[in-house]
Amino acid sequence: MKPLDLGAEPDDGSGTLAELLDRICARYGLDYIAYAGINTVDDSIHGVVNYPDAWKSHYVEQGYQLIDPTLIAASRSVGLVEWGRLRDFDSFRRVFRDAAEFGISTTGLTIPVRGPFGDKGMFSVVSSHTEEEWQRLRREFLSALQTEATLFHDRVMREGRSMKIMLQPTLSEREREILQWIAAGKSQFDVGVILSISTRTVEVHLRSAREKLGAMTTPQAVARAIGMRLIYPI
Repeated sequence: MKPLDLGAEPDDGSGTLAELLDRICARYGLDYIAYAGINTVDDSIHGVVNYPDAWKSHYVEQGYQLIDPTLIAASRSVGLVEWGRLRDFDSFRRVFRDAAEFGISTTGLTIPVRGPFGDKGMFSVVSSHTEEEWQRLRREFLSALQTEATLFHDRVMREGRSMKIMLQPTLSEREREILQWIAAGKSQFDVGVILSISTRTVEVHLRSAREKLGAMTTPQAVARAIGMRLIYPI
């Protein structure tokens, strides 16, 4: 997994996503909620959480998203991830030993969410209730929380940066390289000489790039790639 982006999503008038998490917490008697979405294109993680700012900063600085078993297990699962089953993992003890210093409980669960575009989300809820109270709340609200998780994920994908990331064309390194040389004014023959490949191979890569970018011509593909910041103007 790549670095975690905890940047705020836009406010559409109904409140920020972090404020929505606050309302869900109040509704179900939870302490905190952490949502993490995985961009399956580049394996980066984007998150929206209502944890204290100090813990958010510490979590990112320590790179805990790389070892956090609540995220790792949920990213590989289609079923609920009960934190109680993770407490014997060294990585869990390491992350939540620090979390305790910031008032974060080890009681919770993570709900994996899968979307229609291959997108993935993990909706983690945290509670400081006693084990008995937590099990009662879990039985009472689990179905509702699963619905909340799906609705939240869909809103992030629909309104935030995530959908733009998911729908961004992914050019290969060679395709970007060739488009960059074309943007610099080189002909297909020139590009072939520069990269030590045949002119036909250049054209094959350009055709693929045009298809991915939805462009009818190579100049259109270059313009769109520049607009998407996949390559840079010369």
